[in-house]
Formats: sequence, structure tokens, C-alpha cells
Amino acid sequence: MEGPLSEAFKMARDFLLRHREDYGSAYAGFRWPKVEYFNWALDWFDMLARSKRGDNIALWLVDQDGAETKLSFRRLSERSSQIANFLRRLGVRRCDKILLMLGNVAPLWEVMLAAIKLGAVVIPSSVLLTPTDLVDRITRGRARHIVSGAEYCANFDSASASLTRIAVGESAPGWRNFESGYSESNVFEPDEETRGSDPLQLYFTSGTTSKPKLVEHSHTSYPIGHLSTMYWLGLKPGDVHCNLSSPGWAKHAWSCFFAPWNAEATVFVLQQKRFDARGLLDALQDHGITSFCAPPTVWRLLAKENISAWKMKLREVASAGEPLNPEVIEQVRRAWGLTIRDGYGQTETTAQIGNSPGQPLRPGSMGRPLPGYRIQVLDVEGHQATEGELCLRLESAPLGLTPGHRDEHRSSLSTVGPVYRTGDIVSVDRDGFVTFVGRADDIFKSSDYRISPFELESALVEHPAVVECAVIPFPDLVRTSVPKAVVVLRPGVEPSRETALSIFRHIRKVLAPYKRVRRLEFADLPKTTSGKIRRAELRAADSQRAASGSQSRCEFREDDFLDELG
Repeated sequence: MEGPLSEAFKMARDFLLRHREDYGSAYAGFRWPKVEYFNWALDWFDMLARSKRGDNIALWLVDQDGAETKLSFRRLSERSSQIANFLRRLGVRRCDKILLMLGNVAPLWEVMLAAIKLGAVVIPSSVLLTPTDLVDRITRGRARHIVSGAEYCANFDSASASLTRIAVGESAPGWRNFESGYSESNVFEPDEETRGSDPLQLYFTSGTTSKPKLVEHSHTSYPIGHLSTMYWLGLKPGDVHCNLSSPGWAKHAWSCFFAPWNAEATVFVLQQKRFDARGLLDALQDHGITSFCAPPTVWRLLAKENISAWKMKLREVASAGEPLNPEVIEQVRRAWGLTIRDGYGQTETTAQIGNSPGQPLRPGSMGRPLPGYRIQVLDVEGHQATEGELCLRLESAPLGLTPGHRDEHRSSLSTVGPVYRTGDIVSVDRDGFVTFVGRADDIFKSSDYRISPFELESALVEHPAVVECAVIPFPDLVRTSVPKAVVVLRPGVEPSRETALSIFRHIRKVLAPYKRVRRLEFADLPKTTSGKIRRAELRAADSQRAASGSQSRCEFREDDFLDELG
């Protein structure tokens, strides 16, 4: 039986499903549902569990060795209610903070649903975090409880002894056993109604340039806000959706939790200890995946395989995290007849911009604003422009926007006047298609020319030897700075002078002279635990080298090849 809260949500959801390939009508007609009280797990997920689709598979986990776990909406509803009752018995109360550190195991989803039912606040955390990282998150997030895989319990030895500690899997000294929660009642009764504005999750950003910010989301901003993400992905009831994201980061909540279950789709997760492109392709084919989303790095690695050899049931393919290079999109189109649709958002938001299903794509563009979002592009003086900082108009009340960053538990948000500033530079054409230029902090000048690292990186990865790269400014006395590329080579390719010459020749063919990369370094790229490149770390290392006049062993300068380049 649907209540008024789930009905308002469902009406908004169904509107987007009806206009799934009619962008104009969806964008013009969509309105965020207005709810004062809303608890997504109780008002939506449990309602699905009681419906005629309750026995449909909600969560499908497959191990690398082929072992499978399948849980229906009804079973997950019951299990999460058991865990909610268990957590409440251990002292977890409304608005208490729970630090959650689990891999892709069923209890991850059970705890998330249970915490929502309780009104507790989850701090999702990557299993790659160090003990120092964890103490920082516990302190700044004011966590009172921990749910962790037993294999990670030792990482919390230096955390406060007052924390409730719950271990998933094997028993751990001083930790409660999670599995004992399955003996609790599978009927959960909330203490009180949940306000839509109550806090739901606290996410730490990836911290590519500074200390990670703590981003808060409410019971409406992510659960309801991810209707825009559902629309971008093109999901619909009965889909089997596979998204490659690590637990602990916002994209996991985007596409492994809220968006698929908003659509009544199955969440499919392949658990690989080490990434195996062929194993992933086998899983997509053998398990009949209909929708697939992966970051650009994964798409580039898949494109190294003969992907046309795999016969897919895929209908939708998407990419997010950073813009995807055009040549990879073309290779997938040739092999599968599908176009990878780019999308854009932040930890602070749900999907803001995307190429939605059935719409024309512009080469290089990440699409148009998604339903519920109104954007402006502003220059440095705050005037509307065709290229500038991407901003969200606040008067349109984008529900998927965070209520604020939490700094010493005072809410703050990067706003100037009636807009929220994303910090990303984009260009927009007359038809509203938005193209990513770069992070405001990453764009630099060389000989007074404005350089977008992404444009140069897109050209570099077209070379067959290049798997991944990052372009940064290298200090130069004449030009102020010159573009330098730190390059990761395909396995089996030697980081030699011959390889560098081949890449420099490629650059000369595809880039205008003022954009050319003048230095190459073959090295691994420093990354955050979420996989984003730490460009600030690369720039700092080069500043030190420039000051000392030293050069990396695997670094080559264009000037060294002038005779061969002509």
C-alpha cells in the first residue's frame, strides 16, 4: 500500500520514465517532489518489497570464482530491518554517525538501508584508507559507531575506545559480531518520522588538491536527488545494472544504490581482487547485463581488448568521473553499436549534466543539463559567458545539491549570489550542450595561451602505447610554463627514447604548435583512493626539479629530438 510520501516520489519517478527518450519534455516538465517528511528505505524501498515486484532480484553479487549472492527486494527489506533493530539495541540512535568500511559484500547494502530506517548518518569509507585517515574521519565526522569488515579491524586500533565496534565476517576481539543481528525481528518500527532535511550521509571528497572536505547529504538530496542520475543512466524497471565504483565514494551510492533502486532495477556487482578486463567482459556477457557504467580508465582498458568478440545484451553504456576520450567512444560504437554516454556531477550533487538516452550527441560534449538542474556559465567577473565556471542556479532549488560542507560542524557552501560554483570550467554552445574544459585549478597558461590539460590528454591517449596520462605545467623561463605529460605506458612497451620520439611525432600531427607537449615523463600517476589523479603532487615535484635543475631518469624533452622531428 503506497503512502503519500512514496506516491509523490513515484509520480516524479514515473514522469521521468515516461519521457525517458524525450529530453525536451522531461527537462521542461520535471519538478522535484516536495516532501517535508521522507525516509527512502521505509517509504520507498520497503514499499517495493511489499509490491508485486518484491521477489525480483535487488542485489546480485558475483565473486571472481563464480560464487553468487542474490537478494530480492523483499529479502533485503527484511534483513535491513533485522540489522536496524540490532543497531538500535546496541545504542545507535537517530542522527548518530556510523563509519562504514566494507567491500562489496551484502552487509554493505543492509547497513545502508538499516541506517536510513533508523535515521542514523553513514560515513562511507574506502577499505584503502590508512589508520591515520580513519582517525581523521572519525574525529571530523564525530562518528560514534563503526561497522567494518573483520579484515580491517586492526586499522581502528588507535581510534577511541568509546566507539561501538561491529565486525562483519570473522569475529574480532573487542568487536560485536554483525551476523548475530540476523536473529533480530524482521519487523522494524521507527521511533519517529524522518524529516527530509535530516542528515543522511557524510562523504569525504577525494582531496586531489587539499585536505578532503566533508560533504553532507540529506534524506532528500541523495535519495530523491538521484532521480536525475536514474534519468541520465536510462534505467528502467527490470534492468540489470553494473557500475564499477569502489565502496566509500559517492559514485557507489549514485549507481550501486539509489539510482538503480529508484528505477526498480537490479544492482549487479562483479568482485575482482585485481582488475581483469576479459573477466569483466565475460561477466557482462554471461549474466545478461543491460546497463553498464564505468570510469574512463576502465573503458580505456576494455578498449585494448577485441571487444567485438563479446556478444552483449547491453542497451545503455555510460561513463563518469572525468570526460572520456572520443576514440574510445568510437571503438565501442563500432564493436557493439552503442554510444557511451558521458555524465557529470560531483560528490556535492547528483548527476547535473549528461547525454541522456535517445538524444543526439556532440563530439566531446558531456551533454545537457539534466531534469531538475538549471545551470549558468560565468566568467571571472561573474558575467554570463560561453566559456567559464559551471554554476547551478539556486533559485530553481536543485534538490540533489548538498545542504553544505561541514567545517567544524558549521555548514558552508561555495555560493556567490544566486549560484553554486562547481569549480569546473566548461564551454556551452547555442543548443545547450556543455563541454568540459578542466578544473579551474588545473588550467594554465603557456606563452600567454590558455591550456586545457584534458584536450592534450585526449590527444595523447590516441597513441597506441599510452594507457593513461596527466598534463601539467612545467616552469619555463621564457614561456612561464610549458605543457608536460606524465604518461603510463601499455604493458610491454619500454619507457625508451624510441617510445618518447614516437609520442612526440604523434603530438606534432594532432596538436597545434602552441598546445604541444614539450616534456614527457614515463611514470606511475599518484592517485587518491578514489582513483583521481593528484595533479598538485605532480606539480610540486616538478617545481622542486625546476628549482634544482634536475630531471627524472625517464623524462624526455622535445628539444632533445629536434633533428628527428624536423
